[in-house]
Amino acid sequence: MLTGNHQLKARKVYFDFAESSVCWMPNDPLCSHVANGINMLLPAGEFWFCRVFNKTLPYITDEKLKQEVIGFVRQEAAHARAHEKAQDFLRENGYDIQDPLNRAHFVFNILLGDKPFGLPLVKGKKLEEYWLLFRVGVIAAIEHFTGTIGQWTLDSKSWDSADPAMADLFRWHLAEEVEHRCVAYDLFEHLLTNKLGFYVSRQVIMAAIFPLFIYFLADFARSLGKQDLEHENIQKLMRRGFFNFIREFEKTATRSDNLPTIKYLWKATLRWVSPKFNPIHEGDTEQALAYMARSPAVQYFEQMAHSAKPATLS
Repeated sequence: MLTGNHQLKARKVYFDFAESSVCWMPNDPLCSHVANGINMLLPAGEFWFCRVFNKTLPYITDEKLKQEVIGFVRQEAAHARAHEKAQDFLRENGYDIQDPLNRAHFVFNILLGDKPFGLPLVKGKKLEEYWLLFRVGVIAAIEHFTGTIGQWTLDSKSWDSADPAMADLFRWHLAEEVEHRCVAYDLFEHLLTNKLGFYVSRQVIMAAIFPLFIYFLADFARSLGKQDLEHENIQKLMRRGFFNFIREFEKTATRSDNLPTIKYLWKATLRWVSPKFNPIHEGDTEQALAYMARSPAVQYFEQMAHSAKPATLS
């Protein structure tokens, strides 16, 4: 449900991390590692989004929604490729990220792959359709968080003093999450036409997704922080366990305002519970478009395209 005649499109972007630091938020290695951990989770997840949504196209009877799904897929593929470049940046700075990448692969390509939970069950068309519908619901729940975090990013000024390339990577990505925040929800509702079934299903799915979302954010951040040779206190924190990490992250994020707190995400989850919930109310599309109009990564390609146009006689 996009405003007016707005069409989703994938934007070409260019990021240069040559001058960037792994701890790219000033004096905040903890939040930097949490954000960097997302770089390891996203490509596998977003390419999985694309595969799942492509499978839904034959079932979509609303042509406008189908075009939005196609635009969503193209944007998510662009996000995945951009964060793969951020993975290369982490490797170039001496971080071993293979274990987290293996875990992301297992979750999205095995556990949530075409075989339900990776189990070799008997194939059947109905089972395939139910499994596809479940996975669309999972994506809708995840997209609630990415859209919510995206709006937080658009409203926040804390990254104005952060590394410009890394900040732009996340701001561009999250602005597009705000832009397409309704698509997964609308698709899930379109495919699951029973209103009670739709409401109950999205609550059951969210009950699993919220804790898993927090767990993976912490797990991937801790895998990086344990390798941080510049901040001994961060190494010690990451080795102390999950709940110690969560407490320290909440304190740090509240103080620095460099990332949304878990309390903020919990409040977003409570809004999801309402029968009246709709993601259209969770973000500002015009604000997202305004950021993308000035994003250095987007502007790079637009300027290149403009300069490549042949001169014309007046």
